[in-house]
Amino acid sequence: MELRNHTILITGGTSGFGYEFARQLLALGNTVLITGRNPAKLADTKRRLPQVHTFQSDVSDPAAIQRLAEQVGKQFPGLNVLINNAGEMRKLNLQDPATDLLDLTREIDTNLAGPIRMVQQFLPQLRAQKTAAILNVTSGLALTPYPVCPVYGATKAGLRSYTQSLRVQLQATNVKVFELVAPSAKTPLSEQFAADFKDSGVKESDLMAPDRVVAQALQSMQRDAWEVFPGMATALRYLSRLAPGFLVKQLSKGLTEALAQPQATAKAKAAG
Repeated sequence: MELRNHTILITGGTSGFGYEFARQLLALGNTVLITGRNPAKLADTKRRLPQVHTFQSDVSDPAAIQRLAEQVGKQFPGLNVLINNAGEMRKLNLQDPATDLLDLTREIDTNLAGPIRMVQQFLPQLRAQKTAAILNVTSGLALTPYPVCPVYGATKAGLRSYTQSLRVQLQATNVKVFELVAPSAKTPLSEQFAADFKDSGVKESDLMAPDRVVAQALQSMQRDAWEVFPGMATALRYLSRLAPGFLVKQLSKGLTEALAQPQATAKAKAAG
């Protein structure tokens, strides 16, 4: 798929992978739209990338997705690429009796239900174009449990499975379905977990720069390679098959200490 002269919508586009997708796709000559929850972060991104079009929207809110689709449909009827990037990652102690039941599933709303609803809402517009694509950003933690962030890993595993089913259902249409299985990278989402990753044997030097991750994803799309596993995601891919028990044990190191941290310092959101 040639990545030029498209109209592309990126959720969670104010930092990390989302920002890099916006920056690199603008440089290739595309019209780029981004979403985010935080107006200040959207304004800052607009200042740094003047050509980008910003929309305040929350993928965890079905009504907000419907409003976004109406706005985009009117202003950018030629939209033909959707990148589901927005995500949230939190530490959760599943034995904590004080955990609120609604708050417990917040990551599901953002990381799993959000992309599913975005695809459902925008698919008719994508189908109306000559060429179209969907890229879902999952994670290496879709391949193996990370007990420190149990719901996050479950959402990414679910999104990976959904993406594979979506690809099959759309294989006879004009819509190509891609997946970026993202590694640990130097993003606001991952950096707040740096100490916990270190306990699992992940060094800071192992974290990929977001621009390199995104560049590999775009190269993969241009080759029509449906899945891309940059950096450590490749190792997780094979270890999850060859030594799954060892991998879970390694990722569980420091679990007690990690969950003992106050919840206020144990949250991370991607892109506003």
